[in-house]
Amino acid sequence: MLSRQLLRSGNSIGANVEEAYGSQSKPDFAAKLSIACKEARETHYWLRLLVATELIPEKRLHGLTDEANQHVAILTSIVKKCRRPTA
Repeated sequence: MLSRQLLRSGNSIGANVEEAYGSQSKPDFAAKLSIACKEARETHYWLRLLVATELIPEKRLHGLTDEANQHVAILTSIVKKCRRPTA
């Protein structure tokens, strides 16, 4: 069950980023990347849950957890920049 959720949310990040490349407008681009960011946060949650339940050792998931954090930070930064009013 956890593995399915992790796979779903992890794959959704890339799918939403890909959709953003084909967006119709800047707000549409930001909206799709915002969804990708939410999926990255969810992926991070599932990774933490795998560690908390001791299904997988923390050191084995450290790289993936770190990468999920980086995705959240990058996507958050892009979305904030896109939503800034232009002067």
